[in-house]
Amino acid sequence: MDFEDFPETSEPVWILGKEYNALTEKDEILSDVTSRLWFTYRKNFPPIGGTGPTSDTGWGCMLRCGQMILGEALVCRHVGRDWRWARGQRQREEYISILNAFIDKKDSYYSIHQIAQMGVGEGKPIGQWYGPNTVAQVLKKLAVFDTWSRLVVHVAMDNTVVIEDIKRLCMPWLDAAGACCEPDGAGELNGCPQGACALEEETALWKPLVLLIPLRLGLSDINEAYIETLKQCFMLPQSLGVIGGKPNSAHYFIGYVGEELIYLDPHTTQPAVDPCEDSQVPDETYHCQHPPCRMHICELDPSIAAGFFCRTEDEFDDWCMRIRRVRFRSTLGGLPMFELVDSQPSHMVSVDALNLTPDFSDSDRLERFFDSEDEEFEILSL
Repeated sequence: MDFEDFPETSEPVWILGKEYNALTEKDEILSDVTSRLWFTYRKNFPPIGGTGPTSDTGWGCMLRCGQMILGEALVCRHVGRDWRWARGQRQREEYISILNAFIDKKDSYYSIHQIAQMGVGEGKPIGQWYGPNTVAQVLKKLAVFDTWSRLVVHVAMDNTVVIEDIKRLCMPWLDAAGACCEPDGAGELNGCPQGACALEEETALWKPLVLLIPLRLGLSDINEAYIETLKQCFMLPQSLGVIGGKPNSAHYFIGYVGEELIYLDPHTTQPAVDPCEDSQVPDETYHCQHPPCRMHICELDPSIAAGFFCRTEDEFDDWCMRIRRVRFRSTLGGLPMFELVDSQPSHMVSVDALNLTPDFSDSDRLERFFDSEDEEFEILSL
């Protein structure tokens, strides 16, 4: 597809919270899309689990979409949403660290190896296709071990985002010390040399939030009443996009123009990449340098997960305000995709309250929370 095929339209183009004009800002649109991390099928990587597959072609597309949505969160976390990639430029140290978290080997935080093996605990044998809910749950578990990014990955179940739960997770010192007390170590952190403790100081008050919301927007097809509110997701500055697609064919949706969704497609098999001796990563294959794919919004499978990133408490409060505004608008036409509530409704059981520890021995007990969407997603594809 030539970039000329991108619609010559006066309608706004929205990409992950940024608005563009297709007539006057084509280069900017392409630069933004190219700067997103593009994770695709790979071949000839070390066997998963030592004796398993050496390629994820045919089964890893949703795992790659999970990597893309989390990769976007890490970009926002470490280099900022406005960072742009350019071929051949000297890579920033933070960017190299982000890429290294996804390299196809067993000890990378979010490698295909880690996702596939953690998925076994979710009842998904290595090589089995995932739905958006399963990949969200696996990313939540893997993020615990990423001590560099210090993210809270929260998966909002039952179409409900509970503000109190999120604040408790992102500000754990509230529970420990009481809301009126200073968080542990905050006094010492303020005395650190400038920059040396910047990351620790920032995360002492609020751990950056990756909010993933698995949703079902219809039975076999997307209910058109959700279309306008889905579009609104891509307009929020906190947007990480949406993972979903067509049955058994996952895509990473990053925006829309008119009635078409704009997405990155993982269904290209490329050779696995090794970092160079000087720790620079050959990265051209991690950026999609052709025009983005598009599909009509009505073709979307109704089982999706929407993602949002809130670096600070202020950003989360702003997100809540914007969601309430969208919900008010949606009452005038269209349906809200999820509920936003202050505290836990009595009928819900908090997954986090069941005390997930890093060995995740509770995963069997939690399974009923996790896979309700995925089973239907796969049945629909028969």
